[in-house]
Amino acid sequence: MADMTPRQVVAELDRYIVGQTAAKKAVAVAIRNRWRRQQLPADLRKDVTPKNIILIGPTGVGKTEIARRLAQLVGAPFVKVEATKFTEVGYVGRDVESMIRDLTDSAVAMVKQRLKDQVREKAAEKVSERLLDLLVPGPKSTPWEPESDGEGEEQERRQRTREKMKARLEAGDLEDRTVELAVEQKNTPVQIFSNLGMENMDVDLQNMFEKIMPRNSAPRQLTIREARKVLLEQESEALIDRAAVSEQAVDLVENHGMVFLDEIDKICGPHGASAGPDVSRQGVQRDLLPVVEGTTVNTRHGPVKTDHILFIAAGAFHVAKPSDLMPELQGRFPIRVELTDLTRDDFLRILTEPKHALTKQYAELLKTEGVDLDFTPDGVEALADLAFELNRTSQNIGARRLHTILERVVEDVSFEGPDLPDKRVIIDGKLVREKIGAITKKDDLSKYIL
Repeated sequence: MADMTPRQVVAELDRYIVGQTAAKKAVAVAIRNRWRRQQLPADLRKDVTPKNIILIGPTGVGKTEIARRLAQLVGAPFVKVEATKFTEVGYVGRDVESMIRDLTDSAVAMVKQRLKDQVREKAAEKVSERLLDLLVPGPKSTPWEPESDGEGEEQERRQRTREKMKARLEAGDLEDRTVELAVEQKNTPVQIFSNLGMENMDVDLQNMFEKIMPRNSAPRQLTIREARKVLLEQESEALIDRAAVSEQAVDLVENHGMVFLDEIDKICGPHGASAGPDVSRQGVQRDLLPVVEGTTVNTRHGPVKTDHILFIAAGAFHVAKPSDLMPELQGRFPIRVELTDLTRDDFLRILTEPKHALTKQYAELLKTEGVDLDFTPDGVEALADLAFELNRTSQNIGARRLHTILERVVEDVSFEGPDLPDKRVIIDGKLVREKIGAITKKDDLSKYIL
């Protein structure tokens, strides 16, 4: 990711998302600025704060998809949360600081995987020795038994057997051999306080229970192939330094962490509201403000400073407006990008251009049944026309309308696919209009079905 310029980031996003160039450019620049900040002198670096972004646009135009694809690109800790899950402290719901804890857990998983990859070779050697111990167990002797004269011969014989087994193990001849392995059963304590806005106490309790409660191991019959995976995980865990994992994870979150805060418009309360759920909405904004502005959140892996975490918020803002947010919170999101409604040409491109376009997905799914699903150009145009028209005349749900229409069009083929005598099915404009036309003519019915 460090080598990718903003133009390259946009080009990569273009492979999956049609249009919305302004939003792609904004997130690409924000990501590049993370790298630029790391090149600055330490005394200047601490004063360069991230420029948080608000993506404004109707549902189904690509806000969440941009964030999802961006997370796959950056290789940095990333978490997507819905603002509607949070409530003001004192109400039933999640504490806003929990998103930073989730982000830290994500970073820990990333760092662990990276360190496991580094010690994988050494762990694999230990796994081979443990598998040989399972295949050629040692003698069950007791300390008060006198040594027998044949003990040396027995050890030599066992060593020769072990060498033969090692050769067969390396050759892959024993992959289906069954061995008995003790596998640790993890105990998860009940989260008593999580619904009372006391998640930090809940974390501390979990740590305490993990240390106090015994770790149970149950014997399981596994093949060598399965046992190797279990043992590799155990040996890799034993080789990595947990303290180093937590330290690196916290550093990764503080300097490269990203939070995608979806549905932020749902916590905008109308002005003048003094009762009901709007009080909680304003409370969520007040609780969000210090986290976005910069504070220290206690996690099970150590305190995390949020000063340089990048926040990307998104919302449809059908009823509320960005100006309905608290002024202080508005100021923490200086970059605002409006995403445009999808046109008929956009629908046409969505059906054909992306790497995993919907038409390609349906064709590949039915290919597993031996069915060759072929979308003709006029069939694709008919799908785009109908999606655009339905969004215009009824509720506008963006690109998600294509899922609804395509599912209706290929419903019969999907059902009859395994039993079709003719395995080639052509989806043309005539077929699309036959399947969808009758519903679109009945305005009242189309609102419920499409």
